Amino acid sequence: MTSGSAISATGLVKRFKTGQSHVEVLKSVAFDAAHGEVTMVMGPSGSGKSTLIAALSGLLRPDQGQVTAMGQDLWKMSPGQIDKFRLDHCGFIFQGFNLFSSLSALRQVSTVLHYQGLSGRKARAAAAQALDDVGLTPKARQRPSEMSGGEKQRVAIARALAKQPQLIFADEPTSALDGENGQIVIGLLQKAAKTRGAAVICVTHDVRLEAYADRVIHIEDGRITGDRRTGNDHVQTA
Repeated sequence: MTSGSAISATGLVKRFKTGQSHVEVLKSVAFDAAHGEVTMVMGPSGSGKSTLIAALSGLLRPDQGQVTAMGQDLWKMSPGQIDKFRLDHCGFIFQGFNLFSSLSALRQVSTVLHYQGLSGRKARAAAAQALDDVGLTPKARQRPSEMSGGEKQRVAIARALAKQPQLIFADEPTSALDGENGQIVIGLLQKAAKTRGAAVICVTHDVRLEAYADRVIHIEDGRITGDRRTGNDHVQTA
């Protein structure tokens, strides 16, 4: 898959008020990620990596700076336009899974597709295919309480991938999983980059995941302190 810029940012600054003072969490950060690649953002707790991914994905407005996503100036859009952009172009995977406790795996995925305008039948068919792609067809009718942590995270991935997003944001997607399930999850995200051309941006502190990255960016105290390419050019197998 040919790489090309999917998202870029310049001069990102974000401050949070604590008492009478402000803490600068992002300090004029520049960032970019390419289609067809997995970009890992690594750093210690409190380094600003989750704030960065929130600013890049339209979830948290920076105090300064610009984000260009899929050729569009993200933070010049209205809130409604940003919501529509995320629906059309972005997939999200979080460490807490963010599943609805009362919905089956199939409905977790099909509900998102309904919001995109698919009919009930087409949404269910696409959801079933997405679950099959992550190896969860036998769990399609089960609710989160009946699944393991690894299975719940794969449902979240199926939900994110079902709408064919070109930008995938993963915030600590393996932190709640054991090593084997963590490898399965990151392998699925890498496959999304290599076979679908998505730009996968993964925030993590898990150094084992570097083996799946095309590029590793280190952030500390709100600044980019390292940026290197890994030389990985193939899909890992879990």
